[in-house]
Amino acid sequence: MFRNQYDTDVTTWSPAGRLFQVEYAMEAVKQGSAAIGLGSKTHVVLSCVNKANSELSSHQKKIFKVDDHIVVAIAGLTADGRVLSRYMRDQCINYSFTYESPLPVGRLVVQLADKAQVCTQRSWKRPYGVGLLVAGLDESGAHLYYNCPSGNYFEYQAFAIGSRSQAAKTYLERRFENFTDSSRDDLVKDAIMAIRETLQGETLKSSICTIAVVGVGEPFRVLDQGTVQQIIDTFETAAEQEDPTAEPDAATGQEAAAEQGTAADQGGSTDEGVAPMDI
Repeated sequence: MFRNQYDTDVTTWSPAGRLFQVEYAMEAVKQGSAAIGLGSKTHVVLSCVNKANSELSSHQKKIFKVDDHIVVAIAGLTADGRVLSRYMRDQCINYSFTYESPLPVGRLVVQLADKAQVCTQRSWKRPYGVGLLVAGLDESGAHLYYNCPSGNYFEYQAFAIGSRSQAAKTYLERRFENFTDSSRDDLVKDAIMAIRETLQGETLKSSICTIAVVGVGEPFRVLDQGTVQQIIDTFETAAEQEDPTAEPDAATGQEAAAEQGTAADQGGSTDEGVAPMDI
């Protein structure tokens, strides 16, 4: 993206009907660390990558508790995400105080989208540079929503945002048909596998990822690093067990290739003097 005469103000339309400031905010979401959400009929699992800017600093928090039945994961500007999560927390408290019941997830998502949309229509404001995955449970079941800086919101069965999220989306698209009836533990395993896809060769450790769960009979909870590391070790053990079975096949393939090479050498003498186009 390059600077042009139509991106100095969020309320200025380009001739092509675009708001560049909003698009820049959506680009900020793509630059943030990956966040992944997936849900079944009874549970929703959020996972995110926690990476420190340097070896001397700690990572920034990417998953925020809103209420016992609602949790959000963010990608983009952490400061904007922290402000929006505080707004959502206030809305839940006010609703609970007024109606003495938990705030429905869909209603909270609409309120959050309306707040984000206002920033696209005021010249003295800027769009929030953060995308939010909102996971929650209410009377209608478990839900997963994505709130965009443009003010749009969508409900998903599974979704990923942030840098390298396309690799996680590809994994989720292959598996999403099984998510509806999946158990809590299966969702956690798939969330960790999706996180591993975004690392692109880097070693997955419990210290660089956070897993949060909310569901029926289980209020918001962040899994401890020991539990996450046990699941990761299970994957690695399974992969190591598969490697020895692949080695004999590779050896067999090498022997077959060697035999073919020998046969080619033996038959090569009969083709001497033949034009290349005739071989």
